[in-house]
Amino acid sequence: MAQVTDAARTVILTVDDDPGVSRAIARDLRRRYGGAYRIVRAESGGSALEALRELKLRGDLVAVILADYRMPQMNGIEFLEQALGVYPGARRVLLTAYADTNAAIDAINVVDLDHYLLKPWDPPEEKLYPVVDDLLSAWRASDYRPVPATKVVGHRWSARSSYVREFLARNQVPYRWYSSDEPEGRRLLEAAGADGRRLPLVITPDGTVLVEPDAPELAARVGLATTPAADFYDLVVIGGGPAGLGSAVYGASEGLRTVLVERSATGGQAGQSSRIENYLGFPDGVSGGQLTERARRQATRFGAEILTAREVTGLEVNGAARVVRFSDGTEVAAHSVILATGVSYRQLLAPGCEDLTGRGVYYGSSLTEASSCQDQDVYIVGGANSAGQAAVFLARGAKSVTLLVRGESLAASMSYYLIQQIEESPNITVRPRTVVEAAHGEEHLERLTLRDAVTGATDVVDAQWMFVFIGAAPLTDWLDGTVLRDEHGFILAGPDLTPDGRPPAEWALDRPPYHLETNVPGVFVAGDARAQSAKRVASAVGEGAMAVMLVHRYLEQS
Repeated sequence: MAQVTDAARTVILTVDDDPGVSRAIARDLRRRYGGAYRIVRAESGGSALEALRELKLRGDLVAVILADYRMPQMNGIEFLEQALGVYPGARRVLLTAYADTNAAIDAINVVDLDHYLLKPWDPPEEKLYPVVDDLLSAWRASDYRPVPATKVVGHRWSARSSYVREFLARNQVPYRWYSSDEPEGRRLLEAAGADGRRLPLVITPDGTVLVEPDAPELAARVGLATTPAADFYDLVVIGGGPAGLGSAVYGASEGLRTVLVERSATGGQAGQSSRIENYLGFPDGVSGGQLTERARRQATRFGAEILTAREVTGLEVNGAARVVRFSDGTEVAAHSVILATGVSYRQLLAPGCEDLTGRGVYYGSSLTEASSCQDQDVYIVGGANSAGQAAVFLARGAKSVTLLVRGESLAASMSYYLIQQIEESPNITVRPRTVVEAAHGEEHLERLTLRDAVTGATDVVDAQWMFVFIGAAPLTDWLDGTVLRDEHGFILAGPDLTPDGRPPAEWALDRPPYHLETNVPGVFVAGDARAQSAKRVASAVGEGAMAVMLVHRYLEQS
């Protein structure tokens, strides 16, 4: 009976574009497994991926995914490759015709396929059930066995509730959301002895109740690592975006004792991207969340430690050691440091925006709010790739998406492939030369005042959702007085430190700084925080790998 209880919220998902086949396999699965598992049926790869993402956000578990190979727009292999990023532990089965067996064999390498089934599978007692039985047994014995979900009780328009949901989702922590004004939410509040005035209320799997928790407390209580296992490392990586994750993967895989420190969630801005279509090796695109989760698992598999919700406030030189100080007064030291702190979106300074942040105004793509935009009018501020990716993603369910762009067009700041997709989307409108003059609303965003940047004319539009992607502000103020930066706060390194051919005045070594090395020997920079960086995922990952190579060179000569 315990096995059934563990699997009560666990899903077996099947996807086939042929309605008859889809109904047949769902029927056979329910007949055998319906008492212990939820059987979820989809008729396209896109709808199946949406279902998986919703299940993920709710904290549900998926044990087995069965996908038909011959589906239009997205075949079974392409679907399973994307599903792998959402539920990496789910067992994967490809349904094929006899003529497609070669494709199925190829899929074993592409998506780590667990099994392929020839259609038809009659009788299921001989050809279907034994296979699914074995896969369920393997799944239950794996590291992805069912785990209790964290419960979050909050209000739809609570900024703090929105932050907690986003934090848990981006850190791949299963959770269930309960609105405080619905019966189940009120029941949980009463059980916790709370009146609902302070939200969110978080109930961890062990029953601990947290009221308005901050990130470090929440991270520690839901099982994320927050404390380094050692006092001294070969390499400390600060920042968990593509550059930081790349550094952690290459550092740990090459034998360096490596710890990565992230203040919120791994992935950085790229981790919030709904779709990255120009990253090498992913011809069908990959979401930022999928790419981040794969990189995180890769880094930990090589032995890198990843600390979450730890804010770095200082960097000091103590002889051969580089000491990294945290906001709680603790510290960790290493032979070398890679600064991969990335950038954050600049804040809209228009009146009303600050008060409505998290209550209709969001910075970046809020994973947990996207589903609430269904059939709504959505506004996106910004004209670079992140804004374009969000527009294309949200347009799938929103009634309309309006891109507010300060410049004359998208051509100066957005990749061509995204501009094409936007032009082909009937419910996306681009308003050039437009800025947000003010945001209005009581409990949540209700209206926007927009201004034509050329004529000065203004108009007021109804709006409940605005996502902001403007500019890039480096997170480097804490380095003031230690590491040289340019006038915008971006870190100077390598040739940028020696414009006249001479190293900085405080440089004590008889060699010039290495290409990604800062004015502090043994401290390197990679990714968007570096002055004159390319601001692309591929270049950030490449710089992370290159920085590790230079760390090795530095350690050999120290």
